[in-house]
Amino acid sequence: MIEEFRRYIADNKLFSADEKILLAVSGGIDSMVMVHLFLRCGFEFGIAHCNFNLRGNESDGDETFVGKFSEDHKISFFSNRFETESYSVEKGLSIQMAARELRYQWFEDIRNSEGYHLIALAHNLNDNIETFLINLVRGSGIAGFAGIPPRNERLIRPLLFASRSEIREYCDKYEIKYREDSSNADTKYVRNKIRHLIVPVLKEINPAFEKTIEETIARITEVNEIYSEHISSLRRSLIKENRIGYSVALDEIINLTPLNTMIFELFRGFGITRTMIPEFVKLASAKSGSQLITCSHRFIKNREEILIVSVDTAKERYFVYNCLDELREDSRLGRISVVGCTSEFNFPGESDTSCLSLNKLKFPLIARSWRHGDYFYPLGMNKRKKLSDFFIDNKFSIPEKENAMVLETDGKIACIIGVRTDNRFRITRSTTKCLVIESQDNRS
Repeated sequence: MIEEFRRYIADNKLFSADEKILLAVSGGIDSMVMVHLFLRCGFEFGIAHCNFNLRGNESDGDETFVGKFSEDHKISFFSNRFETESYSVEKGLSIQMAARELRYQWFEDIRNSEGYHLIALAHNLNDNIETFLINLVRGSGIAGFAGIPPRNERLIRPLLFASRSEIREYCDKYEIKYREDSSNADTKYVRNKIRHLIVPVLKEINPAFEKTIEETIARITEVNEIYSEHISSLRRSLIKENRIGYSVALDEIINLTPLNTMIFELFRGFGITRTMIPEFVKLASAKSGSQLITCSHRFIKNREEILIVSVDTAKERYFVYNCLDELREDSRLGRISVVGCTSEFNFPGESDTSCLSLNKLKFPLIARSWRHGDYFYPLGMNKRKKLSDFFIDNKFSIPEKENAMVLETDGKIACIIGVRTDNRFRITRSTTKCLVIESQDNRS
């Protein structure tokens, strides 16, 4: 098994011999075999153990066992006790998801603080098969059938090649001690139901079931690589990033086939679920301003395109600046500068830059989201205009209007930041200093 272990690491380019690896060790058979293999190969590594305080004395016994093993073998040891139940309630997560979130964040903290390159997890072939079957039962895209990856960013799984029976055989051969987790036998958990009730039946039907599924997962993984690259290429060509979020031309989306699958794959990163696909299709033929809202984004029909913006863009912003230095130090509005207005001064030509006569501004200045009822005197006009009318006349989209901010001085609007200066605060011959705001939040 040790040669297969070395070969699997090399074939999947999991890590190099000079890298330092942090092993996640529960004390169970899989993780203890992983430690044994790392020791025999002479790799540099440390051990991290999580005590989730879910099994009373049994959890404490696991921690003691792993700590003693680390001490006996002079291996760097890190342990942490988590209040998993209270964390799950606080975050609204299941116990399993709470434990997952806690351990991965802690592993990453240790990796960064202690100089480890990667984190090794002891998932095996049967874990991969069980994940495949769980996704099959619950429903999944092609990525869900591709199984657990050998490497995912900083996480590696060097035991994925080995079945549970092979791991047990290796454990017996070298008399490796380990702790048995009693919860592994509890069939109230979905994974345990699959492991203890479903897989044995499938092995009766096909004694080579594990090998067959392993080969199937390998084929799907390769197909998924081709599929994912095609979707990524489409996503790059169709979805355009702008200053308020993203946009996509309707005629380029609605003619894709198969349409439902394409919509899901292209936009699932923006919170689109399969049940939302019919609503997305309806949005394409709806009137401008119609919206589809997901957990993280809003899809807004805007003439012949769909705009995609974060749900946070609708939140009101309000900043107060008591002096020029405070304004200069705050980067939220963009780049702020003050220039002298001499005969050599040239107005910036960029459409996202506001130029104001500093002499006419009175502190404190307020930068805020615009409000219905706001009005100003657009540059070049001596007649006031409501901002809502200005936005309509200039064909602002919904997110562009939500994104618009004004600079207010002494109760007057000096400019729509990065869009239009108020005529009362324009640069004139009497202006000696000019306030220049190069906006980051303007029309795309």
